[in-house]
Amino acid sequence: MNRLSVFVKKYILYAAVASLSVTTVGCSSIKEESQSEKNDEQTALQIGMSFDTFVLERWIRDRDVFVSTASDLGAEVNVQNANGDADEQASQIEYLIDKGMDVLVIVAVDGTSNALESAIKRAQSKGIKVLAYDRIIQNANVDLYASFDNEEVGTLMAESVLSQIPEDGKIAALYGSPADYNVVLVEQGIKKNLDGKNAQLVYENYADNWKAEYAYDQMNECIDTIGKVDAVICGNDGLAAMAFKSLSEHRMADDVCLVGQDADIDACQRIVEGNQYMTVYKSIDQLAKQSAQYAVMLAKGEDPDLDETFHDGTYDVPYLKLEPVAVTAENMDKEIISSRFHLKNEVYLNVDTEE
Repeated sequence: MNRLSVFVKKYILYAAVASLSVTTVGCSSIKEESQSEKNDEQTALQIGMSFDTFVLERWIRDRDVFVSTASDLGAEVNVQNANGDADEQASQIEYLIDKGMDVLVIVAVDGTSNALESAIKRAQSKGIKVLAYDRIIQNANVDLYASFDNEEVGTLMAESVLSQIPEDGKIAALYGSPADYNVVLVEQGIKKNLDGKNAQLVYENYADNWKAEYAYDQMNECIDTIGKVDAVICGNDGLAAMAFKSLSEHRMADDVCLVGQDADIDACQRIVEGNQYMTVYKSIDQLAKQSAQYAVMLAKGEDPDLDETFHDGTYDVPYLKLEPVAVTAENMDKEIISSRFHLKNEVYLNVDTEE
């Protein structure tokens, strides 16, 4: 064999070994990257979120904004829906605890539920933080309560109807679920502002589990027993829709000042059409975004450092307190359209806006 042939064979052998080495390093790099991604998934902050229901329009928006914000902050959200069942919600929270969540965010079906309180205590014993979302959970000593000033919601409702009815006008109030402590606070706000006024609260009732159909029956009962009223205050816009249906069937809708809460699309439509006077707007984007940010902070063991506290019946808990806004036809564009809470063509769907 000549020297050239030997050289060529050695060169080919070296090249093959070098190629094998590069391939091996490349595979190793891919494996390490894949393992790194897997570790990142395993170490992502885990948020368990339990909702009362998605029957109400607003909770779907809360969910979507919260999940999107949390995702942007590197957290994964496991969403559960209790469908209005307090015991089911407690079971779902137990499930989320067992799944190893870092923080729980709860829209309570019943803020007085013993089963819910027990589930929260178990979570806390395992070092899992708890954020009560929009509804306080009584005596649970949660790590943070995020909501609006609900007594102010009642104030805005009372002030709105008082501005539109005779001084001695008659008012009906169709509140939400008695298991929701926000209802207590809203009622307090209403009655504080009616106290000392000549206007009379002539009819009051509650809608268990916020079921809107109750408002229809209750409005019918009010009309049958009291007769015509000057104003109807409803706990939310779903109840207002059913009250409006009853008033319309009795041909009273044009003469009654109707107010609600949540700025649902159909309520905003009624307002610009002249069929509802006011809705209390609570910026869901603001509540959901800030709550997601604080949930991530809690999951990381950071202190939210809030100035406000809220007494849950036993404990003073940190309180993210946001302000509600009264929305009428006059400020609909400023508050609802400009914020893109609803689109203008949707709100004014049945209104000729051409001058």
